[in-house]
Amino acid sequence: MKNVALHNLGCKVNSYEMEVMRQMLQEKGYNIVPFDQAADIYIINTCTVTNIADRKSRQMLHRAKQKNPHAIVVAVGCYVQTGGEKIEMDHSIDLAVGNNRKKDIVDILEAYLAEKERDKTLHDTTVIDINHTHEYEEMTLRRTAEHTRAYIKIQDGCNQFCSYCVIPFARGRVRSRREEDILEEVRGLSACGYKEVVLTGIHISSYGIDFQEKTAQKKAADYNGSSRLIDLVEQVHQVEGIERVRLGSLEPRIVTQEAARRLAALPKLCPHFHLSLQSGCDATLKRMNRHYTTREYAESVEALRRAFDHPAITTDVIVGFPGETEEEFLTTRAFLERIGFYEMHIFKYSQRAGTRAADMPDQVPPQIMTARSNGLLALEKQQSRAFRSRLLGRQTQVLFEETRKIEGSLYRIGHTGDYVKIAVPLETEDAAPLPNTLCTVQPKGFLTDEILRSEILRSETL
Repeated sequence: MKNVALHNLGCKVNSYEMEVMRQMLQEKGYNIVPFDQAADIYIINTCTVTNIADRKSRQMLHRAKQKNPHAIVVAVGCYVQTGGEKIEMDHSIDLAVGNNRKKDIVDILEAYLAEKERDKTLHDTTVIDINHTHEYEEMTLRRTAEHTRAYIKIQDGCNQFCSYCVIPFARGRVRSRREEDILEEVRGLSACGYKEVVLTGIHISSYGIDFQEKTAQKKAADYNGSSRLIDLVEQVHQVEGIERVRLGSLEPRIVTQEAARRLAALPKLCPHFHLSLQSGCDATLKRMNRHYTTREYAESVEALRRAFDHPAITTDVIVGFPGETEEEFLTTRAFLERIGFYEMHIFKYSQRAGTRAADMPDQVPPQIMTARSNGLLALEKQQSRAFRSRLLGRQTQVLFEETRKIEGSLYRIGHTGDYVKIAVPLETEDAAPLPNTLCTVQPKGFLTDEILRSEILRSETL
């Protein structure tokens, strides 16, 4: 049987879909080999969120063809969906498969291999009009490369149309997965020993807004995305064997006081909330076509902090968005200082062809973006250390995941419920605590992880 090499680019949804494609190929007898080895077939799951992501996708496709000019190079996913003529003209791509066709990867491959005169899209069948489909692409994960944490895709698509983002055009409109299919997958992963599940998607806050039916028990309710999502979380929380439930990125508007109260009533729910911000200036948020104000965002954070004891709040921030003046940037910085985050992911604005923002006036010069980014990165480091320092000397639970050398010594590495990384020293590889176990620890200080170029907490088990 043919050797297949896989490479994934982009988000956790892409990672989930790649893991399922790997499973399907293995079940059909294909031999999966590392991407840096010679293979008969290369499959690259692409990303298109920025122009840089497009370029990385092209680079990986070209690299695959260079490794074996006679191999079949398959481009899959978001770059294919938006690439148009670039896909057709790229001679390194033999087969193009868009979104909502990944579940058919084996059938598509075998149809392509059987063709005498091979066509890049199997006669226009492998790339659908993603903006006019209502079908959720059902895929089921049984195992993942991570042995302790499993990402569960619960929805696809986005209806937000932020002015800088091309994803609604690459992923289509919101399509939610049936609750019973999600729960069946979670139960299967639990039976395989997974302790933690992370509910992820392109815009999980919209989960359920596309459902038209209402159950008899809920028929009087006028559902919005937040209540559907929280209903799902409450069901996942009941799955036996799962000890942690974590949420992907949330829209601030769905975190109301009632939502926070319901979430806080779930002991297995990790008190780690990623509330996407992008800017702390209302004028900038309006140009971004974000659908909330800084006041509403702050109210959502406050609701979580009233319901949970020091939850970890993380966020994304874009600096240098078109038209961002020095005054607007300083307004954002002041807002970030006032909120106080556990982690902030700071991005310099990147023009993405096909978005409204790419054609906006007053594009910010790169050197100004870099200076602003550096300032926020320093603030992020300060706030993150302050949050993690709270754990020093306090008992906390860690789910251990891997073993690695840090500063010349062997450590077992894991995460707390609020996603703080902690290392426990080991004398031997098989010493306790074992991976995929939850243990109580008491952090004593900091270590420098040179691989990740970051500080992590050092602890001893109790």
